[in-house]
Amino acid sequence: MAKKFQGVYAVLVTPFTKDDKIDEKTLRKHIRSLVDKGKVGGIMPTGSTGECAALSDEERMLVADITISEVNGAVPVVVGTSAASTKAAIYFSQYAQKAGADGVLTLPGYYSHPDPREIVAHYKKLSDNIDIPIMVYNNPGPSGVDMKPELIAKLADNKNVCYVKESSGDMTRLAAIQRLCGDKITVFCGCDSLSLEMFLMGAAGWVSPPANIIPQQCGKLFELGYLKRDDKKAKELYMKLLPLFTMFEGTGKYVQLTKAGLGILGRPYGEPRLPLLPPDKEMLTEFKAILKSITG
Repeated sequence: MAKKFQGVYAVLVTPFTKDDKIDEKTLRKHIRSLVDKGKVGGIMPTGSTGECAALSDEERMLVADITISEVNGAVPVVVGTSAASTKAAIYFSQYAQKAGADGVLTLPGYYSHPDPREIVAHYKKLSDNIDIPIMVYNNPGPSGVDMKPELIAKLADNKNVCYVKESSGDMTRLAAIQRLCGDKITVFCGCDSLSLEMFLMGAAGWVSPPANIIPQQCGKLFELGYLKRDDKKAKELYMKLLPLFTMFEGTGKYVQLTKAGLGILGRPYGEPRLPLLPPDKEMLTEFKAILKSITG
Protein backbone atom coordinates (compact mmCIF):
# COMPACT_ATOMS: atom_id res chain seq x y z
CA MET A 1 0.00 0.00 0.00
CA ALA A 2 1.39 3.42 -0.99
CA LYS A 3 2.44 5.74 1.81
CA LYS A 4 0.37 8.86 2.29
CA PHE A 5 2.42 11.98 1.63
CA GLN A 6 1.99 14.74 4.19
CA GLY A 7 4.10 17.33 5.97
CA VAL A 8 7.35 19.09 5.14
CA TYR A 9 9.38 17.50 2.34
CA ALA A 10 12.94 18.77 2.12
CA VAL A 11 13.88 19.12 -1.54
CA LEU A 12 17.57 18.21 -1.37
CA VAL A 13 20.45 20.26 -2.66
CA THR A 14 23.11 18.15 -4.39
CA PRO A 15 26.65 18.48 -3.00
CA PHE A 16 29.68 18.38 -5.30
CA THR A 17 33.31 17.73 -4.49
CA LYS A 18 36.05 20.16 -5.50
CA ASP A 19 36.60 18.10 -8.64
CA ASP A 20 32.86 18.42 -9.49
CA LYS A 21 31.68 14.93 -8.61
CA ILE A 22 28.71 13.94 -6.44
CA ASP A 23 29.85 14.20 -2.81
CA GLU A 24 28.26 11.03 -1.46
CA LYS A 25 29.62 11.39 2.07
CA THR A 26 28.23 14.92 2.50
CA LEU A 27 24.90 13.96 0.93
CA ARG A 28 24.43 10.99 3.25
CA LYS A 29 25.35 13.06 6.30
CA HIS A 30 22.86 15.75 5.31
CA ILE A 31 20.07 13.24 4.75
CA ARG A 32 20.69 11.70 8.18
CA SER A 33 20.52 15.13 9.79
CA LEU A 34 17.09 15.71 8.21
CA VAL A 35 15.60 12.29 8.90
CA ASP A 36 16.86 11.91 12.47
CA LYS A 37 14.22 12.62 15.12
CA GLY A 38 11.50 13.17 12.54
CA LYS A 39 12.62 16.64 11.43
CA VAL A 40 10.92 16.26 8.04
CA GLY A 41 7.99 14.29 6.68
CA GLY A 42 9.74 13.29 3.47
CA ILE A 43 12.79 13.73 1.24
CA MET A 44 12.92 14.82 -2.40
CA PRO A 45 16.16 14.36 -4.35
CA THR A 46 16.84 15.64 -7.89
CA GLY A 47 14.31 18.43 -7.92
CA SER A 48 14.97 21.98 -9.11
CA THR A 49 16.83 22.72 -5.87
CA GLY A 50 18.90 19.60 -6.50
CA GLU A 51 20.16 21.12 -9.78
CA CYS A 52 18.60 18.22 -11.68
CA ALA A 53 18.97 19.96 -15.04
CA ALA A 54 22.73 20.26 -14.43
CA LEU A 55 23.18 16.56 -13.58
CA SER A 56 24.03 13.79 -16.02
CA ASP A 57 21.65 10.83 -16.25
CA GLU A 58 24.12 8.75 -14.26
CA GLU A 59 24.41 11.42 -11.57
CA ARG A 60 20.64 11.70 -11.24
CA MET A 61 20.32 7.97 -10.71
CA LEU A 62 23.23 7.94 -8.27
CA VAL A 63 21.65 10.69 -6.14
CA ALA A 64 18.35 8.79 -6.14
CA ASP A 65 20.09 5.57 -5.09
CA ILE A 66 22.04 7.28 -2.31
CA THR A 67 18.93 9.00 -0.97
CA ILE A 68 16.74 5.90 -0.97
CA SER A 69 19.52 3.90 0.65
CA GLU A 70 20.24 6.45 3.37
CA VAL A 71 16.60 7.17 4.21
CA ASN A 72 16.05 3.42 4.47
CA GLY A 73 12.27 3.67 4.74
CA ALA A 74 12.24 6.19 7.60
CA VAL A 75 10.18 8.67 5.58
CA PRO A 76 8.81 8.67 2.03
CA VAL A 77 11.25 9.48 -0.77
CA VAL A 78 9.77 11.26 -3.79
CA VAL A 79 12.30 11.46 -6.61
CA GLY A 80 12.33 14.37 -9.05
CA THR A 81 12.04 12.95 -12.56
CA SER A 82 11.44 16.07 -14.64
CA ALA A 83 12.83 15.97 -18.16
CA ALA A 84 12.41 17.70 -21.50
CA SER A 85 10.70 14.67 -23.04
CA THR A 86 8.06 12.25 -21.84
CA LYS A 87 10.33 9.37 -22.79
CA ALA A 88 13.07 10.63 -20.47
CA ALA A 89 10.60 11.33 -17.65
CA ILE A 90 9.35 7.75 -17.91
CA TYR A 91 12.91 6.45 -17.91
CA PHE A 92 13.83 8.32 -14.72
CA SER A 93 10.50 7.46 -13.07
CA GLN A 94 10.81 3.75 -13.82
CA TYR A 95 14.35 3.80 -12.47
CA ALA A 96 13.14 5.55 -9.29
CA GLN A 97 10.39 2.98 -8.82
CA LYS A 98 12.79 0.04 -9.21
CA ALA A 99 15.23 1.70 -6.80
CA GLY A 100 12.53 1.86 -4.13
CA ALA A 101 11.16 5.41 -4.37
CA ASP A 102 7.72 6.02 -2.88
CA GLY A 103 6.72 8.47 -5.60
CA VAL A 104 7.94 10.87 -8.26
CA LEU A 105 7.69 14.63 -8.79
CA THR A 106 7.74 15.73 -12.40
CA LEU A 107 7.17 18.81 -14.54
CA PRO A 108 5.10 18.57 -17.73
CA GLY A 109 8.26 18.87 -19.79
CA TYR A 110 10.38 21.96 -20.06
CA TYR A 111 11.77 24.01 -22.94
CA SER A 112 9.21 22.63 -25.41
CA HIS A 113 6.26 24.50 -23.80
CA PRO A 114 3.59 21.79 -24.31
CA ASP A 115 -0.04 22.90 -24.59
CA PRO A 116 -2.84 21.46 -22.39
CA ARG A 117 -3.62 18.62 -24.79
CA GLU A 118 0.04 17.61 -24.87
CA ILE A 119 0.34 17.89 -21.08
CA VAL A 120 -2.62 15.53 -20.63
CA ALA A 121 -0.91 13.05 -22.97
CA HIS A 122 2.39 13.43 -21.08
CA TYR A 123 0.97 12.56 -17.67
CA LYS A 124 -1.26 9.78 -19.01
CA LYS A 125 1.75 8.11 -20.63
CA LEU A 126 3.75 8.48 -17.44
CA SER A 127 0.93 7.15 -15.27
CA ASP A 128 0.49 4.15 -17.56
CA ASN A 129 4.15 3.22 -17.23
CA ILE A 130 4.73 3.32 -13.46
CA ASP A 131 2.89 2.06 -10.38
CA ILE A 132 3.82 4.65 -7.73
CA PRO A 133 2.19 8.02 -6.98
CA ILE A 134 2.93 10.99 -9.23
CA MET A 135 3.15 14.53 -7.88
CA VAL A 136 2.39 16.92 -10.72
CA TYR A 137 4.74 19.90 -10.57
CA ASN A 138 3.13 23.17 -11.57
CA ASN A 139 6.03 25.61 -11.72
CA PRO A 140 5.58 28.04 -14.62
CA GLY A 141 9.19 29.28 -14.38
CA PRO A 142 11.19 26.12 -15.25
CA SER A 143 8.44 24.49 -17.30
CA GLY A 144 7.39 27.50 -19.33
CA VAL A 145 3.74 26.52 -18.89
CA ASP A 146 1.16 27.20 -16.20
CA MET A 147 -1.25 24.37 -15.45
CA LYS A 148 -4.56 25.90 -14.36
CA PRO A 149 -6.90 24.10 -11.91
CA GLU A 150 -9.12 22.88 -14.77
CA LEU A 151 -6.14 21.12 -16.32
CA ILE A 152 -5.03 19.68 -12.97
CA ALA A 153 -8.53 18.20 -12.65
CA LYS A 154 -8.08 16.39 -15.97
CA LEU A 155 -4.70 15.05 -14.88
CA ALA A 156 -6.24 13.77 -11.64
CA ASP A 157 -8.27 11.28 -13.69
CA ASN A 158 -5.06 9.26 -14.14
CA LYS A 159 -4.77 6.46 -11.59
CA ASN A 160 -1.34 7.45 -10.26
CA VAL A 161 -1.70 11.23 -10.27
CA CYS A 162 -2.40 11.79 -6.58
CA TYR A 163 -0.61 15.05 -5.70
CA VAL A 164 0.23 18.46 -7.10
CA LYS A 165 3.00 20.80 -6.05
CA GLU A 166 1.42 24.19 -6.70
CA SER A 167 4.12 26.83 -7.29
CA SER A 168 2.33 29.43 -9.36
CA GLY A 169 2.07 31.89 -6.45
CA ASP A 170 -1.67 32.33 -7.04
CA MET A 171 -3.53 31.63 -3.79
CA THR A 172 -6.86 31.21 -5.58
CA ARG A 173 -5.56 28.01 -7.17
CA LEU A 174 -5.76 25.95 -3.99
CA ALA A 175 -9.49 26.34 -3.44
CA ALA A 176 -10.17 25.86 -7.15
CA ILE A 177 -8.19 22.60 -7.24
CA GLN A 178 -9.97 21.35 -4.13
CA ARG A 179 -13.36 22.25 -5.60
CA LEU A 180 -12.68 20.60 -8.96
CA CYS A 181 -10.78 17.53 -7.76
CA GLY A 182 -12.25 16.73 -4.36
CA ASP A 183 -10.22 14.02 -2.70
CA LYS A 184 -8.66 12.76 -5.96
CA ILE A 185 -5.60 14.96 -5.53
CA THR A 186 -3.72 16.42 -2.55
CA VAL A 187 -2.13 19.86 -2.82
CA PHE A 188 1.42 20.52 -1.64
CA CYS A 189 2.66 24.07 -1.14
CA GLY A 190 5.39 25.07 -3.58
CA CYS A 191 5.71 28.72 -2.52
CA ASP A 192 7.51 29.24 0.78
CA SER A 193 6.22 32.79 1.19
CA LEU A 194 2.62 31.52 0.96
CA SER A 195 3.13 28.46 3.14
CA LEU A 196 0.99 29.44 6.12
CA GLU A 197 -1.86 30.70 3.96
CA MET A 198 -1.84 27.44 2.03
CA PHE A 199 -1.75 25.31 5.19
CA LEU A 200 -4.74 27.15 6.60
CA MET A 201 -6.57 26.55 3.32
CA GLY A 202 -5.85 22.83 3.47
CA ALA A 203 -2.52 22.20 1.69
CA ALA A 204 -1.42 18.94 3.32
CA GLY A 205 2.26 19.26 2.52
CA TRP A 206 5.12 21.56 1.65
CA VAL A 207 8.02 21.00 -0.74
CA SER A 208 10.59 23.26 0.88
CA PRO A 209 14.16 24.32 0.01
CA PRO A 210 14.52 26.15 3.39
CA ALA A 211 13.82 22.84 5.16
CA ASN A 212 17.39 21.90 4.28
CA ILE A 213 18.69 24.55 6.69
CA ILE A 214 15.85 25.15 9.17
CA PRO A 215 13.93 21.84 9.24
CA GLN A 216 12.69 22.20 12.82
CA GLN A 217 11.23 25.64 12.19
CA CYS A 218 9.58 24.54 8.94
CA GLY A 219 8.14 21.49 10.67
CA LYS A 220 6.81 23.60 13.52
CA LEU A 221 5.11 25.99 11.09
CA PHE A 222 3.36 23.08 9.39
CA GLU A 223 2.34 21.64 12.74
CA LEU A 224 0.88 24.92 13.98
CA GLY A 225 -0.73 25.95 10.72
CA TYR A 226 -2.08 22.67 9.34
CA LEU A 227 -2.27 20.12 12.14
CA LYS A 228 -3.13 22.27 15.16
CA ARG A 229 -4.76 25.24 13.40
CA ASP A 230 -3.19 27.53 15.99
CA ASP A 231 -3.46 30.74 13.96
CA LYS A 232 -1.84 32.99 16.55
CA LYS A 233 1.31 30.94 17.17
CA ALA A 234 1.57 29.97 13.51
CA LYS A 235 1.45 33.60 12.40
CA GLU A 236 4.08 34.59 14.98
CA LEU A 237 6.51 31.96 13.68
CA TYR A 238 5.61 32.70 10.06
CA MET A 239 6.48 36.36 10.44
CA LYS A 240 9.84 35.37 11.88
CA LEU A 241 10.59 33.07 8.93
CA LEU A 242 9.07 35.23 6.20
CA PRO A 243 12.19 37.36 5.49
CA LEU A 244 14.10 34.18 4.65
CA PHE A 245 11.27 32.84 2.48
CA THR A 246 10.96 36.17 0.71
CA MET A 247 14.69 36.31 0.02
CA PHE A 248 14.67 32.81 -1.44
CA GLU A 249 11.80 33.55 -3.78
CA GLY A 250 12.56 37.19 -4.47
CA THR A 251 16.10 36.48 -5.63
CA GLY A 252 15.45 33.07 -7.18
CA LYS A 253 18.75 31.95 -5.63
CA TYR A 254 17.32 29.02 -3.69
CA VAL A 255 20.14 26.64 -4.70
CA GLN A 256 22.90 29.13 -3.90
CA LEU A 257 21.34 30.33 -0.65
CA THR A 258 20.58 26.82 0.60
CA LYS A 259 24.18 25.72 0.10
CA ALA A 260 25.48 28.95 1.63
CA GLY A 261 23.11 28.56 4.59
CA LEU A 262 24.38 25.07 5.35
CA GLY A 263 27.92 26.42 5.31
CA ILE A 264 27.00 29.30 7.64
CA LEU A 265 25.53 26.78 10.09
CA GLY A 266 28.77 24.79 10.12
CA ARG A 267 27.82 22.11 7.62
CA PRO A 268 29.91 22.88 4.49
CA TYR A 269 28.10 21.79 1.37
CA GLY A 270 30.26 22.96 -1.51
CA GLU A 271 29.33 25.30 -4.33
CA PRO A 272 26.63 25.14 -7.02
CA ARG A 273 27.54 23.78 -10.42
CA LEU A 274 28.27 26.39 -13.09
CA PRO A 275 26.69 28.48 -14.45
CA LEU A 276 25.41 29.06 -10.91
CA LEU A 277 27.76 30.83 -8.51
CA PRO A 278 27.71 31.34 -4.73
CA PRO A 279 25.89 34.47 -3.49
CA ASP A 280 27.84 37.72 -3.83
CA LYS A 281 29.15 39.50 -0.74
CA GLU A 282 26.21 41.88 -0.39
CA MET A 283 23.60 39.13 -0.65
CA LEU A 284 25.55 36.87 1.70
CA THR A 285 25.76 39.60 4.36
CA GLU A 286 22.00 40.13 4.23
CA PHE A 287 21.36 36.40 4.27
CA LYS A 288 23.58 35.85 7.31
CA ALA A 289 21.67 38.49 9.25
CA ILE A 290 18.32 36.91 8.36
CA LEU A 291 19.52 33.43 9.25
CA LYS A 292 20.93 34.63 12.56
CA SER A 293 17.59 36.20 13.49
CA ILE A 294 15.99 32.77 13.05
CA THR A 295 18.61 30.42 14.48
CA GLY A 296 20.15 32.73 17.11
